[in-house]
Amino acid sequence: MFSGNEGELPVNTGSKPDISREKSAELFEKAKNYFPGGVNSPVRAFKSVHGTPLFIQKGDGCFVWDADGNQFIDFCGSWGPLILGHNHAKVREKVTEVMQNGMSFGAPTALENELAELIIKNNKFVEKIRFTSSGTEAVMSAIRLARGYTGRDKIIKFEGCYHGHSDSLLVKAGSGLVTFGETSSAGVPKAFAQETIVLPLNDTAALEQAFAQFKDQVAAVIIEGIPANNGLLMQEASYVEFLQRICKENGALLIFDEVITGFRLGFEGAAAYYGVKPDIVTYGKIIGGGLPVGMYGASAEIMNHISPDGGVYQAGTLSGNPVAMAAGIAQLTELLRSGFYKDLNNKTSEFAESIQRFATARNYKVRVFYVGSIFWIAFTDREKIQAADDIEHSSMEKFKVMHRELLNRGIYLGPSGYEVGFVSAAHTKIELEKTKRAIFDSLDVVFRNK
Repeated sequence: MFSGNEGELPVNTGSKPDISREKSAELFEKAKNYFPGGVNSPVRAFKSVHGTPLFIQKGDGCFVWDADGNQFIDFCGSWGPLILGHNHAKVREKVTEVMQNGMSFGAPTALENELAELIIKNNKFVEKIRFTSSGTEAVMSAIRLARGYTGRDKIIKFEGCYHGHSDSLLVKAGSGLVTFGETSSAGVPKAFAQETIVLPLNDTAALEQAFAQFKDQVAAVIIEGIPANNGLLMQEASYVEFLQRICKENGALLIFDEVITGFRLGFEGAAAYYGVKPDIVTYGKIIGGGLPVGMYGASAEIMNHISPDGGVYQAGTLSGNPVAMAAGIAQLTELLRSGFYKDLNNKTSEFAESIQRFATARNYKVRVFYVGSIFWIAFTDREKIQAADDIEHSSMEKFKVMHRELLNRGIYLGPSGYEVGFVSAAHTKIELEKTKRAIFDSLDVVFRNK
């Protein structure tokens, strides 16, 4: 195990030869005939890094294989939900068992009750829930619920937080400290953005001013449990407690978007991490072991405003479908195993701190931020990065080099320097040691001209 002597490793100044991407490149060219940009989600296009996208053929444990037969240790994990690793035996067996009886009914099944009971009994932050088919859908529904419950229209969100691609939330900051947002995507009506106020993170004065300026108009404040879609922007507990307090004082709801942090930091996510009870909480595909599923929940009193009990309409043919529910039962049962999170989080902290020690010993401008089993390698000398504006955007050129070097050494990170990485239960000490060595060598290449 690497300890305090990482800095004594010989400097690696040579780039590794590029892996073959011939078949992936062929598939990508063909895909461009069918899909905008050749992909079904923009970040997959590898625009921020070198080369063409990898077309993944297989995943097992902590490994993935691409169409060219290259094997990688995977730290993307389908963008977080594969906390047990790829193709986990118990998840696969449960899904296979349930699929023998059919895959979709558009009608209730006992599996929905079973998974809901598993969640609610072990999560003190929700009393009733509603399953959806994605995290985006869960957040969109939570916003509608907040508006319906409060009778107000405006939403406050924060720059650097991503909440899916619904119209109300594809909004960036306008000009001025407290102002209406501006659409960040074509096709979003200006009127929608006018109902969304975008503020900087970690700025109590801006939030106080917003509530004063739009008194009795704000339905909800929404924040990622720990912002992790634009770097890992750790917030102080005092700030999160302030959010709860100011929402209560102004009759607005506090929404935690825990699509990334939910069931990842711990079974109760960032709400338990901070000890703050949000009014509504949303979760994503980690519930279903990577299958398409999401969920939002709150107190019974708030959730009773959802149709058919209340006047806030939300529906979904595939919501609570038996295949996703089966995967969720299997995965969440594993997460409840004694010591699961302690072991995973300890593994991650040792991994991240070892990389930091190496970078510090080399005097490299690198910080490794981590929480639970989430980590982010940033090319900065800042001790804290708590807002989007704190990120040095020019540093993404260094990430671009590192990403290429890591791929050539058999390590797969998400193809953007703004994305976080995830350690899974399937990563063993052997794979983590190999990954650390690859990161050390890649950082040496990045900084070789220093």
